[in-house]
Amino acid sequence: MNTTLTAVPGVKVGHAQNEEALTGCTVIVCESGATGGVDQRGGAPGTRETDLLRPVHLVENVHAILLTGGSAYGLDAAGGVMKYLEERRIGFNVGATVVPIVPAAVIFDLTLGRPDVRPDAAMGYAACISASTEPVVEGNVGVGTGATVGKILGLDQGMKAGVGAAALEIGAGVVVGALAVVNVFGDVIDPATNQIIAGARAGRDSIEPFADTLRVMQAMIARSTPGFAAGSNTCLGVVATNAQLNKEQANKLAQMAQNGVARTVRPAHTLYDGDTIFALATGERPADINIVGAFASEVMAQAVVRAVRMAKSAGGVPGLGSAPMLGGAPMLGGA
Repeated sequence: MNTTLTAVPGVKVGHAQNEEALTGCTVIVCESGATGGVDQRGGAPGTRETDLLRPVHLVENVHAILLTGGSAYGLDAAGGVMKYLEERRIGFNVGATVVPIVPAAVIFDLTLGRPDVRPDAAMGYAACISASTEPVVEGNVGVGTGATVGKILGLDQGMKAGVGAAALEIGAGVVVGALAVVNVFGDVIDPATNQIIAGARAGRDSIEPFADTLRVMQAMIARSTPGFAAGSNTCLGVVATNAQLNKEQANKLAQMAQNGVARTVRPAHTLYDGDTIFALATGERPADINIVGAFASEVMAQAVVRAVRMAKSAGGVPGLGSAPMLGGAPMLGGA
């Protein structure tokens, strides 16, 4: 049974990546169009076409969402997504042609692999070619190829993260799904236990596996410049549903889905993160936005947790998908 984002009818997901350079992109395609919304809370975003998703603006439907590595350079991959859609006459009809609506957001992954290799139009096009309704491949794929977490003490004490996805049928045929890529400087918490499952690793002399980012930040409170890597962190996500939502409600859906990030990432929405959530509603089933939004938070939280649980070690950074476990905690030493 499909319990990922592609369980939402009309939604396809595709990945493309460069495994040597440790970067990639992920595209979420809605060929028939979907009502779009966005909620951007991090203080260091890298985005494209997000303003048009606001309720007071003209365009209602989007045709794809791009999540990409490469920092701002990676926004070039959106050109390949537009080319793919234009070739199939999918887009906003302007008479002479169609203009595909492809909002996008980036993560910063330039420090893990090769900083001179970034997602480009060819990679964006390749991600579209691979897009399907099959269950979403998770972990070190697409935009998650170079994702890491727990970087407050430096990347050598961080952990690998990636892409995660989840979906629920909430009743009356209404499906809510989410996809997340986790690249935060803080820790990831499992809401079921309120315990850190991935984040900044403690030093070798510590009996605890994690340093606890909040505790580290507290020790830095008197510093005029704490030394965080500004703008190099982010949690990006897409929440989708087959519910009938208007543009205002789609924006509310994205806003409520951010609660899933806040429940699983500690801290979330700082000036050093670019946290951005997109929403898509394909409009097949009547549903109350409050109910759909409540479950959007749930599936987003599940997607964030899966993004770290499914990630394998790469670039010298350990991941839960590769690490031996003891009592539910990773057996990981510090740097």
